[in-house]
Amino acid sequence: MPTRESQTNTPRLTACAITEILEQRNQQRERHADHQYGALTIFRRFFGINRENWHMYLFGSIAAIANGGTYPAFGIVYAKGISGFQSTDPHVRRHDGDRVALWFFLIAILSAIAIGFQNLFFATTAAQLTNKIRSLSFSAILRQDIEYFDEDEHNTGQLTSSLSDNPQKVNGLAGVTLGAIVQAIATLICGTIIGIIFAWKLGLVALACTPVLFSAGYIRLRVVVLKDHKNKRAHEQSAQLACEAAGAIRTVASLTREDDCIRLYSESLEGPLRTSNRSAVYSNAIYALSQAMSFFVIALIFWYGSRLVADGEFSTFQFFVGLMSSTFSAIQAGNVFSFVPDISSAKSAATDIISLLDSMPEIDAESPEGEIATDVQGHIRFENVHFRYPSRPGVRVLRDLNLTVEPGTYAALVGASGCGKSTTIQLIERFYDTLSGTVYLDGRPITQYNVSEYRKHIALVSQEPTLYSGTIRFNILLGAAKPRSEITQEEIETACRNANILDFIESLPQGFDTEVGGKGSQLSGGQKQRIAIARALLRNPKVLLLDEATSALDSNSEKVVQEALDKAAKGRTTIAIAHRLSTIQNADRIFFVKDGAAQRSWHTR
Repeated sequence: MPTRESQTNTPRLTACAITEILEQRNQQRERHADHQYGALTIFRRFFGINRENWHMYLFGSIAAIANGGTYPAFGIVYAKGISGFQSTDPHVRRHDGDRVALWFFLIAILSAIAIGFQNLFFATTAAQLTNKIRSLSFSAILRQDIEYFDEDEHNTGQLTSSLSDNPQKVNGLAGVTLGAIVQAIATLICGTIIGIIFAWKLGLVALACTPVLFSAGYIRLRVVVLKDHKNKRAHEQSAQLACEAAGAIRTVASLTREDDCIRLYSESLEGPLRTSNRSAVYSNAIYALSQAMSFFVIALIFWYGSRLVADGEFSTFQFFVGLMSSTFSAIQAGNVFSFVPDISSAKSAATDIISLLDSMPEIDAESPEGEIATDVQGHIRFENVHFRYPSRPGVRVLRDLNLTVEPGTYAALVGASGCGKSTTIQLIERFYDTLSGTVYLDGRPITQYNVSEYRKHIALVSQEPTLYSGTIRFNILLGAAKPRSEITQEEIETACRNANILDFIESLPQGFDTEVGGKGSQLSGGQKQRIAIARALLRNPKVLLLDEATSALDSNSEKVVQEALDKAAKGRTTIAIAHRLSTIQNADRIFFVKDGAAQRSWHTR
């Protein structure tokens, strides 16, 4: 005789209090996402990541400094050549000319060697840094809370685009561009020192004009940074459109919507293009002014230097050393602003990478903290649970949910779509934490357990099984809760036998080494589902969660898969979400969920 249990508990938090909690969490995340990092902070963080390659940076910097000194040295030799042409003796002019040519030849050789080593060291260490950043970024993405992936700005297209593009942008700044910056600084310092030594007045005037040569380029840097910041989100949206179209190419082709996809993608690019064109006008005008400034400075130095030479304070040799070493070195160093676009995009990318690496999830699967769950029985209990998805704070999903599933029993959750059944499964997996109330495993709140160890005792089989490109063996071993080297062939075959898939696998020519194709495209829906069940059973979970595991199958496949699920449910706590009678007919207890609460339940046995 079925029994009915009504829930009469009152909510522990008001709707306003729950909304306020969610708003505070969202504001905290937004503040972290909008945080900007300075150039020194970025270099310090990335140097820490690539610390073991510090000697590469050292040797590269030495080569860049040597390369930076070539232009001031060129100025001295050039001035010597001008002085040599003043001699009235043709033999002396020939001798001095040959000597100057030899010095120019030696400078060219040394410069080529320095440039080669500079690019070699910086490019090599930048490639290693890029590889580490990609690995750390991917690890940080996988570490994030599930709610992180619910946000629109963290969609699949944006994440894959950032994972591919951001490290490559940093590669440019940390590699050849960084070497060019070090070289420019060395050129400026060496040129200024030499200019002051040979013609101190001209050197001081050139030094005073240096900020003028650099200011316009710096202004353009700021302009480009702002432009990149505005266009970034728009380009992420276009990447998401392309990703969705490519991922659902069969649907696009069957509906003959290729032209619509192209049109939508083209329209998504028009906004960034208009913004880029507007900023290009005034940013390039400022940059043109900076180039014109160099000629104004040269005119000033020539005018002032000619007066000093006319007054006999400096010789022609000293004048040309001051001009070439100080002024032209500053102009040459100012060319570093040709890297403004690279620096701008690299700074934006570096900020995103550091923000991602510093983003700590509230539910951290990599944290060693928490108790280790041992001798798990599988007793699940929800007590006064309230929950709303962080991405939809205005929608109440669970409202004072109370239910208990005894160890080793088969419980079914039924109810209309959107009533909170799948949310219940996700809370047991601890994909999210409750806003109020507690979820217990064996009488202890699941928040007290170590996340990774806790999840090893739970397995989930969802409506759409996810298989990865690789062999059947590879996909089944993904469910292992211990190192793969410790998994025996017998354990794999036992899991497959309990999932009703062993006979099918053994009938294949390559058996467990058969490739399943991308997303399991070489298998039918029922076959993919049974492999997913075998993957779940391989870890011998104490709690098995079934989220409408047969709803997407035809009647024949459903029968086979349901038999596998019934086998899998024996000897462990099983919680199933279902809309079909065949799924719940063997359940020990059925919970009817409505408006986020268990309105009633029945014991069927």
